[in-house]
Amino acid sequence: MATTDYYPPWGFYFKVIFNGISLDTNDVRFQSVSGLSVDYDYEPYKEGGENRFEHQLPVRTKYADLVLKRGMLVDSGVIKWFLDAFQNRIFKPVTITIILMNEKSEPLRTWNVVHAIPKKWLISDLNANENSIVVETMELTYRYFNLL
Repeated sequence: MATTDYYPPWGFYFKVIFNGISLDTNDVRFQSVSGLSVDYDYEPYKEGGENRFEHQLPVRTKYADLVLKRGMLVDSGVIKWFLDAFQNRIFKPVTITIILMNEKSEPLRTWNVVHAIPKKWLISDLNANENSIVVETMELTYRYFNLL
């Protein structure tokens, strides 16, 4: 199949695997994933005698926090892992695999998010005047990600 068959890919068919945390198929389903971004910190360097500009030298990479959203699950290995961090201060870093798939459930792109730990857990507002599902938002910090 030509690569143009997949270009540009749809962004709605994906799964998120918390390696070593949960084998439950419900724990791979998320409404949205954001934070797969990287940029460089730059340090200015002023050259003696050159006043028109300053050099910008790359120093280190920065990765955004990973934010996952889904309908709240009552029994979830991922949430038990989150609560273990927040309630017991036991931080067990994991690698999270995010797989973007095509219509045949074949992987198009895979990201490995390395050394992820919980940072924030948020439950949407409970409101008797609205007819909406409860959404949980999980925010994680991580060292880096790589593409497979």
